[in-house]
Amino acid sequence: MTLCAVPTPPMTDVAASMRRGACPSLAAPMQTGDGLLVRLRPLDGSLALSQFSAVAEAASRFGNGLLEITARGNLQVRGLIASTVPALAEAIGEAAIVVPDGVAIETPPLAGIDPEEVVDPRILAATLREVIAAQGAALKLAPKLAIIVDGGGRFHLGDTIADLRLQAVGRSDDVWWKLSLAGTAATVKPVCALRTEAVVPVVIRILEALAAIGPAARGRDLDIDAVRALCPPGAGQVPFAPALAPASSVVGMHDLGSAGTILGLGLAYAQIDATSLIAFLQQASELGGRGIRLAPSHGFFLLGLERAAAAIVQRLALSQGLRIAPDDPRNHIATCAGSTGCASAWMDTKAMARLWVETVPDLFDGSLTVHLSGCLKGCARPKASALTLVGAPSGYGLVVNGAAKDGANAYTDENGMKSALERLAGLVRENKDAGESARSCLTRLGAARVSAAFEQG
Repeated sequence: MTLCAVPTPPMTDVAASMRRGACPSLAAPMQTGDGLLVRLRPLDGSLALSQFSAVAEAASRFGNGLLEITARGNLQVRGLIASTVPALAEAIGEAAIVVPDGVAIETPPLAGIDPEEVVDPRILAATLREVIAAQGAALKLAPKLAIIVDGGGRFHLGDTIADLRLQAVGRSDDVWWKLSLAGTAATVKPVCALRTEAVVPVVIRILEALAAIGPAARGRDLDIDAVRALCPPGAGQVPFAPALAPASSVVGMHDLGSAGTILGLGLAYAQIDATSLIAFLQQASELGGRGIRLAPSHGFFLLGLERAAAAIVQRLALSQGLRIAPDDPRNHIATCAGSTGCASAWMDTKAMARLWVETVPDLFDGSLTVHLSGCLKGCARPKASALTLVGAPSGYGLVVNGAAKDGANAYTDENGMKSALERLAGLVRENKDAGESARSCLTRLGAARVSAAFEQG
């Protein structure tokens, strides 16, 4: 296993890897509409403030100056070209940023800090990385295959999709791991519960089964009964834990008891320019900030601040356009880079997001996510959303209860967009019952009525 700063990739390797369909790492950048994209997964999502600043400086020097944090809590640098990828890799190495290679093994953003977790999952995750890496070429696995090792707690990863999920279950003074396949904590196929010492052998056997299917196989391709047969005798007799409570929102001020105050922040529409980020991190460092943990939902936690300092930093974050509160409507809008950052997009998604916030604020009560997609690819949110707006050469298409690729239910052009949103806002305002959520209201009204209001009034 490589647990070190990423080596500089040869130019021939960079040129050969400009492709879609694989994770866009430094060794394999992905071609997008605004150049090459690189995704970084620092070990445990942890960076010193100086390291985070170094990534931002490198993004400004070698990319287009934009950084993103993905829905899974990974860093992305955009706008690279083949000749600048090696320079970015060198800058990452000079900053001593640890980026594990191989299969993505994810733990909650505050693993080892969250006082409500059953156990620190990073120990098991590290062992898995080592053993999987030792298999070498014998395990040819899908590039986007993901394993979640979740110790629970306030900021668990129950809403994040995984091919294999290991959920810690407290049993007296012992810990068991609930093993499941293919989905979120609510949609997975449960397999069995394992003692800690049994986890690694079983996971390796499952990965070997995936490799036998082929290099594109994912957790959903496995037969659940065949997987259960790989578990030790009696494992399935262990009762599973109750359903997880919803994970707390990342953004906001969090009192973690003996762990102190943690400030959660989010990027507005998943993106920030390098100059703004560097300025903010400098201010946070001067006030005592010592590090960050990347987090799902396009956010990060700032560590090391006393509560009074955290309140000051929170106000500074707001002045830089960051999301600071759970009730910020921007928490519930998913956007891609849009036409200002991607040649494939037909919509300025950031400007459109601002228009939605101004025009239909009643929609953003936390019950639904609006997806604004610059094109049919739906990069920011491949799964279905209550409302998806898709850019097209002739205007915009609205998809109700679907994904960008599913086909629009209604259309409008540039000139009609604001009026269409005003009609949509009026429909919800006039029909929403007392105490009813925006999502429930839209569901009750139905796709035909919502589409008619958007398109025709």
